[in-house]
Parts: sequence; structure tokens; C-alpha cells
Amino acid sequence: MTRCCHLSAEDIFKIVNSEDRQVSKATVYNTLGLLSEKGVIRQVIADPARVFYDPNTAPHHHIFDESTGELVDVDASDVQVSSLPQLPESMTLQGVDVVIRVRRSAG
Repeated sequence: MTRCCHLSAEDIFKIVNSEDRQVSKATVYNTLGLLSEKGVIRQVIADPARVFYDPNTAPHHHIFDESTGELVDVDASDVQVSSLPQLPESMTLQGVDVVIRVRRSAG
């Protein structure tokens, strides 16, 4: 596993506006959408309430700590998917993203 900076749009909005700048949330969301569309960053939906943006566009997976909200990269070679369902006709596989969800155990 490697550490990478995974930020939400809200995190980025706060960072950008931390020094008396006035950048709108719409601008942040639109810019992140464009960067994602162009393949500069990728979206990771680990939590239904929060989309993360990942600057690592190489094939890899993630571990999401539900207790802390931390998202950590996992090398693609550390995860093996043994089979996939048959794809609908005229569809081409674009990739497989695995998010392993964990939570700190009590005790």
C-alpha cells in the first residue's frame, strides 16, 4: 500500500479558498469534472456521501477506512479478480476498481 493524496471537492474548495480567495464550489466541481474527464485525475466513490479525487491514474485499488474516512492506494498486483460476469453485447471492459472497506474493531 502507498499513501496518496485523496481529496474531496469540499476539501479542495476549503484549501483553494483558505487565503481570502473567492473560488465558487461550482468552479471547483466543474474543474474536477473536466480533469477527471481528461484522465488527469480519477474519481473514487468509496463513500456514497463523498467522492474522492485521485491524482494517481495508474491501475490500482483502494482501502477505505470507514472510521477515519482515509483512502489508501493498493497496488493492482496485490488484488486478484478471478472472474467477471459476461458483459452485455457491444460492451468493452474499461477497468475494474476495487474498494476494500474496513472499520476499526472495538476492543
